Amino acid sequence: MSNAELLEFPCDFPIKVMGETRDDFAQTIVEVVQQNAPDFDASGVEMRASSGGKYISLTCTVRATSREQLDNIYRSLTSHPFVKVVL
Repeated sequence: MSNAELLEFPCDFPIKVMGETRDDFAQTIVEVVQQNAPDFDASGVEMRASSGGKYISLTCTVRATSREQLDNIYRSLTSHPFVKVVL
């Protein structure tokens, strides 16, 4: 079974994004996600700061419609200069 067969679309898919803490991190990440998922609802974003406060993580749950859409979201996020890790 391939990875593409493990998910049935559409589905809710959580994406965790981590980067250094900055005032515009959350808004910027939401905008990047919305480029590939225009119906993404930013009100459901979960945000956590690291214990030292240097890093922040966001969990963005998107209503994914295809594997291609998820791949595009991951590509956009991993190539953004604010982002350190995408899971």
